[in-house]
Amino acid sequence: MQAFECISPVDGSVFVQRCYASDDQVAEVLALATRAQDSWRHRPLADRQALCRRFLAEFAKEETNIAEHLCWQMGRPLRFGAPEVRGFIERGEAMIDLAPEALADISLPEKPGFKRGIKRVPLGVSLIIAPWNYPYLTAVNTIVPALLAGNTVVLKHSTQTPLCAELLCEIAERAGFPDGVLQALHLNHEQVATLVKHPAIAHVAFTGSVAGGQQIEGHAAGLFKHVGLELGGKDPAYVRADADIEQAAATVVDGAMFNSGQSCCGIERAYVHASVYESFVAHAEALVRQYVLGRPDDPDTTLGPMVSVKAANFVREQIRDACQQGARAIIPESMFANSQAGTAYLAPQLLLDVHHGMRVMHEESFGPVLGIQLVHSDEEALQCMNDSPFGLTAAIFSRDLAGAEKLGASVNTGTVFVNRCDYLDPELAWTGVKQSGRGCTLSRIGFEHLTRPQSFHIRELSS
Repeated sequence: MQAFECISPVDGSVFVQRCYASDDQVAEVLALATRAQDSWRHRPLADRQALCRRFLAEFAKEETNIAEHLCWQMGRPLRFGAPEVRGFIERGEAMIDLAPEALADISLPEKPGFKRGIKRVPLGVSLIIAPWNYPYLTAVNTIVPALLAGNTVVLKHSTQTPLCAELLCEIAERAGFPDGVLQALHLNHEQVATLVKHPAIAHVAFTGSVAGGQQIEGHAAGLFKHVGLELGGKDPAYVRADADIEQAAATVVDGAMFNSGQSCCGIERAYVHASVYESFVAHAEALVRQYVLGRPDDPDTTLGPMVSVKAANFVREQIRDACQQGARAIIPESMFANSQAGTAYLAPQLLLDVHHGMRVMHEESFGPVLGIQLVHSDEEALQCMNDSPFGLTAAIFSRDLAGAEKLGASVNTGTVFVNRCDYLDPELAWTGVKQSGRGCTLSRIGFEHLTRPQSFHIRELSS
């Protein structure tokens, strides 16, 4: 069997080596998932809820282990491992609590001689393809509600984070899930294509790049499967003239730099009103200069490496391209001794004098760089925010909440934040427009993408 390696961004060493699944293993997993789903769907929802709660409780016990594995697999500083565990549990618990209402039958007004209603029926076997940047947080968005809805799950994680899929299956076993309810496979691109097309798979949830989402859509074309796609982002922030500048700068910088900028809903471009521009830039620059770039296993590190040298070089090229077109990089790279060409360690950067002709303002960066553009009005800011092929989230900073909300209604994104950013509230729908994807996870609406309606129209017969 063909093997693959997880190269750690910490030091470039081989951290994990695994084999891709064989054809026989794939067939066995699909057969078991199909058999298990037939009985799993008929278990009372209360039973499925109880098992999911045990699953979350077992997951919580692995916090230290999870933080260490995230550190070595994708470069997250150890000090930031716990929030992913807490977020996983928060989202899972919210979905468990929402399930009874979200999955309840829909009753209709009484009609003499008839009984009518709509049931929510599980789709079947769900294939969940999860990325490396938030390997647990992205996966839980679909895993727990899919299981609650009565589906079984086949999980495929990125080859950069293979231990995550394995650990989730171990935890499911400890929690007491029946065999076949939650399984994982290590697959290459060709195997993923085959699995998407397989008749046993009824639903595909993919989180990843736009190119990856296009491939998934292509594989599923004409097969009438349920497909959910969470793809790229180039999320904007707008700092209005009346914003709390200190709060806005702290929030935007954290939203741009956390996880080394490797977040689909991180802030990648900022528009700042001319009247507060200089103040915002000064606050932002002071905050960025405080980051400690270093090995993620060092407790003092606040900014770890990017996931790979290739990813870091991509951002370096964006910065170089912008500077050649007149942008000013205001953070001296020399401040960060660990930032070296040819490594995954990249200094955080703020770019001024940017415009939308620069790659860094329209092309997803997925790294610790933020372009800051001066604007003179809400109208100009709105035009800039919407001038993007992406539409995941946008953030507006203002003391005028009603005005910010009104402005946000004209922003073409799935989520509009006011005075915050880069956060998923599990009771709100997580969705994108344009190249940021299709479908929805989380909230009550998310369950609609994991079930299908089945209507019952029963005529009563007279005795």
